[in-house]
Amino acid sequence: MLTNEIILILRGNFRIVKCTRKATYATHMPNFVTIKDIAKALNISVSTVSRALRNTFDVSQETRKKVQDMAAALNYKPNFNATGLANGSTHNIGIVIPFITNYYFSTVITGIQETAYKNGYNIILFVTNDSPDRENSILMDLTLSSLDGLLISTCCDDCSTLQDLQQANMPIVFFDRVNDKMNVSKVMQDDYNGAYQATSHLIEAGYTKIAHLGGPKGQVFSERRLSGYLDALKRHCLPIREEWILSTGFSQEHGEQDMETLLSLEVKPNAVFAINDRKAIGACVTLKKKNVAIGEQIGVIGFTNDPTSSLISPSLSTIAEPAFEIGRQSCELLLKHIQKKNLPTKELVLPGKLIIRESTNRKNVVDNKMIASA
Repeated sequence: MLTNEIILILRGNFRIVKCTRKATYATHMPNFVTIKDIAKALNISVSTVSRALRNTFDVSQETRKKVQDMAAALNYKPNFNATGLANGSTHNIGIVIPFITNYYFSTVITGIQETAYKNGYNIILFVTNDSPDRENSILMDLTLSSLDGLLISTCCDDCSTLQDLQQANMPIVFFDRVNDKMNVSKVMQDDYNGAYQATSHLIEAGYTKIAHLGGPKGQVFSERRLSGYLDALKRHCLPIREEWILSTGFSQEHGEQDMETLLSLEVKPNAVFAINDRKAIGACVTLKKKNVAIGEQIGVIGFTNDPTSSLISPSLSTIAEPAFEIGRQSCELLLKHIQKKNLPTKELVLPGKLIIRESTNRKNVVDNKMIASA
């Protein structure tokens, strides 16, 4: 029998909510509610809820409306993959990424896609635009019954929503941008050693005052690249100046602005290690505007090996990331977790490769001037 006042008791670590017929239901509800929860809340049978949600003729209008209202209040997500569920699988994989337009993530997606399709899986792509709020909203709205597993490159430090999904038995694998607070499998490039190698290359090229254009604080890979940079300086007994370490964004515009900041300092660096190629290219744009010779006066090295890095002049030294392999291996690992729920977690770290080009050649500009005057 339906009542006007209902006590909702939901599974998991969620609130007990008291509501009335006219009241607004809880504003935050778990996104893995089943029709059993709706039936329990309304004190009716599961079959009645199922028929009401399917709009069958043998359910009264009043009952149908109350079921639909309760489903909306509990953020119930209908299962659009009943056939797949009957076989225990939907053969859909969700991918959550910060960007889709840059070279690195598009290459990662290619690796994921090829592996998924070879194994009979489709991919569903969610783009956060590097917004923690957007990422959280996407995760809150996921329909668990439509996905077999989730690959994510996170921009959130708070992993509570992901932990809810994990508790609901959703297989999850992090790639590239990981969260160390969660005990799940992870696939990433060797951020620390890549940064150490990049900074060491600058030192070996003769640069002694090296700045770092970093990403936002709190990102695991940003902190690891910062650590690699710092340890390389310490290893070679070079100065570490706080004003030479800028933690802003990842875009070319951030690189341009950060280089402006460095050039405005009383004591200026003579080299820059940027967290990615986009920031490094931004730094080069500013240096060109200021008529600073890249390589001879200030060396610049990035991290990615974006195709643009070999096309600009002077060409950009960088650390090449194994983007395709990260995509391929993260998808392979997720499929193993899907097939074997109790598979132990793994952390795979793939090495990068130093690519030396003109932007860290201190003789490059001098040699060109000599050729021009000959």
